[in-house]
Amino acid sequence: MIKNYVKIALRNLKRHRAYTFINVVGLAMGIACAILIFTLVKYHLSFDTFHADSDRIFRVITEFHSEEVSLSGGVPGPLGKAFRNDYSFAEKVARVVAYDDQLLSLPLSRDNKKFQEEQGVAYADPEFFEIMDFPLVQGDKKTALKEPNTAIITQSVATRYFGRENPIDQTIRLDNRFDFKVTGVLKDLPATTDRRQEIYLSYANLKDQNAWLAGDDSWGGVFSSMNCFVLLKPGVTQATVEKALPSMSKKYYDAEGAKVFQFKLQPIADIHFNPELGGYVEKKNLWALALVGLFLVITACVNFVNLATAQALNRAKEIGVRKVLGGLRAQLFWQFIAETALITLFALVVAFGLALVALPSVNQLFESQLSINLFQDAWLLAFVSVLLVVVVFFSGSYPGLILAGFQPMQALKGKLAQKNVGGFTLRRGLVITQFAISQVLIIGTIVITDQMRFSKESDLGFDKDAVVMLPVPVRDQAKLSTLKSRVEQIAGVNESSFCFQAPASTSNMNTGLRYDTRTEDEVFSINMKVADAEYLSTFNLQLVAGRNVLPSDTVREFVVNETLVKKLGLKSAEEIIGKRLSVNGGTMTAPIVGVVKDFYNYSFRTDISPICIMSDLNRYQNYGVKINLDNVKPTLTAIEKIWSETFPEFVYKQEFLDERIAKFYELDAIMLQLIQFFAGVAIFICCLGLYGLISFMAAQKTKEIGIRKVLGASVENILWLFGKEFVRLVVLAFVVAAPLAWWVMNKWLAEFKYKIEIGADIFVLAIGTTLLIAAITVGYRSISAALMNPVKSLRSE
Repeated sequence: MIKNYVKIALRNLKRHRAYTFINVVGLAMGIACAILIFTLVKYHLSFDTFHADSDRIFRVITEFHSEEVSLSGGVPGPLGKAFRNDYSFAEKVARVVAYDDQLLSLPLSRDNKKFQEEQGVAYADPEFFEIMDFPLVQGDKKTALKEPNTAIITQSVATRYFGRENPIDQTIRLDNRFDFKVTGVLKDLPATTDRRQEIYLSYANLKDQNAWLAGDDSWGGVFSSMNCFVLLKPGVTQATVEKALPSMSKKYYDAEGAKVFQFKLQPIADIHFNPELGGYVEKKNLWALALVGLFLVITACVNFVNLATAQALNRAKEIGVRKVLGGLRAQLFWQFIAETALITLFALVVAFGLALVALPSVNQLFESQLSINLFQDAWLLAFVSVLLVVVVFFSGSYPGLILAGFQPMQALKGKLAQKNVGGFTLRRGLVITQFAISQVLIIGTIVITDQMRFSKESDLGFDKDAVVMLPVPVRDQAKLSTLKSRVEQIAGVNESSFCFQAPASTSNMNTGLRYDTRTEDEVFSINMKVADAEYLSTFNLQLVAGRNVLPSDTVREFVVNETLVKKLGLKSAEEIIGKRLSVNGGTMTAPIVGVVKDFYNYSFRTDISPICIMSDLNRYQNYGVKINLDNVKPTLTAIEKIWSETFPEFVYKQEFLDERIAKFYELDAIMLQLIQFFAGVAIFICCLGLYGLISFMAAQKTKEIGIRKVLGASVENILWLFGKEFVRLVVLAFVVAAPLAWWVMNKWLAEFKYKIEIGADIFVLAIGTTLLIAAITVGYRSISAALMNPVKSLRSE
């Protein structure tokens, strides 16, 4: 019986090739998108779940309580030690602090090889590798980082640095200054972890990089990459620990500081899903993608139903003959299910091909390592199996019941009416659903595009264009002065400045502050911008009161922003000039000499922070050079030559500031590309569905069109006969889509402190685009019906 079903199904599909082709393409595109989205969502949900005790591993995070509550994935440097000494909740406690973009070299190699590690290095306690399941292939994880000047490197780094030589006991040099002996080789980190560093150094050497951070008195500042991980004892809950953590704030801060600095626990598996705390993507974005995938499959199935019912009249006599010859209703139903299953199987094969073709682009977009292998991925196999069954029965059941329900005599005489081939209203509803989904995606695309344009083109309060950012590898006053003097002599260079970071940066130093004669710290933190006296002019920061800081190598004066003036409750910028400001736990105190106009110090998702700008040679990490865009290439070549001559032992690297700032919205740009692609797929599938509906209408109205043409109806009249129907459907779909899209996109925009408004023009553009696409689709099919010879249309009457 099954063999017979398949044989007949293949014959029917071959006979109706255009119908088969359209269905296979529509289903294949929907299924391919579903496979890609499933693979992507599964990949991200698997981050840091491979640790054996992942349910007991937590990261301590900082919660700042001021006017608003803000979070940081970092903690004060001494917290790890205090947690270990003050509480008995944890089996293991480990501190790990990362420094990006570090220079490593091999001092004992013949040519002193150098490597610029973009992911940098991390100083870690040896317990870090006892908490995490990052196995060592050489060395003992309990002792590898126990002694100062020891290092653990990954297998890839070992091969890159030492080739086939044994890396154990080899020497690597950090920043041309500090030597470390390799005592362990780490198995390459899995792709599904947020730890990116491949070189781990003994935490005992952090004092060489940042003595203040490594000390026991740095409770007043939070460094975002200073992490503290704890492995809780079995039976100890997150709630139990968090209930006790306020006692730590009370012990190490004064009364006001204890209110501001609070500490919480974050499960390790949640880190990946909290971009505010250094994660990559929020779970709600993944679920939104999954929902889009579901909608695409639904639209593809709806498309199939519409085309199948449109084709039903063409198969009426075939069904009538089968029924006269004794065919049972159930047999006819299962016959159509067999056809649907074959089409779906063909579509599945094409879908895997499409998914594999698209996969490299997805991997490049997300910088991921996704793979699609049906027979090695049990989850994917289960997903595809369920999807296959659901699509077959969802797509095939309704048309199968309609075809099996034909009355044989009516079918043979060709007297089936619209009501005999299924509810036309249902099909209209399905098309409305398709176009509603498409218009939600179109509106979403427009809103995200406008917000991205707003973020890119808005005045940030400083110049981000034509500024090249270079690393400052050493804090040698003589070398820095030479570099600055020579670079500023280049014809294409306007100005330059040494700084910790540019005005807007993801790497920020935040600390508490005390203003003038007030006896208590403020309830908010301040963002410290370390820079020289040319910082304001290089980045075009505007003074509104007072003057700039005088040239200095140490902290002697502060320039602050307007937000600090407002938060201190002062009436004017002039009022703050001459007052003293104490930051960094009281270790830095100086007079305020100037106030600059507010500028954005991070993305539009955050409020402008209170900021103070100061000089401190020992904290310079970047060299910003403002260049003339008329001579970019020769200017950059000259800058590179001078920099390399000044620091011959280091590797040159440059980055334009506007490119750095664009990375603030990197995930938004990725989501925009995805939604644009899926909106295109949804519209394409909708057009196929609309084509099916118009085909159904044309088949139903063949004689009506012939009569109208005999009575004098023009081609335009016939086109409007079809056109008014699709206009109604698109408008009804818009009525459904508009409020839903408005709600969804307002939820997304709520993440931004500075954002666009969703105006009527966005909705007009969305429905206009949909009407145009639908008009082209309907016009293509309805013109052929309108041009048909009326004699041919009426011949069967």
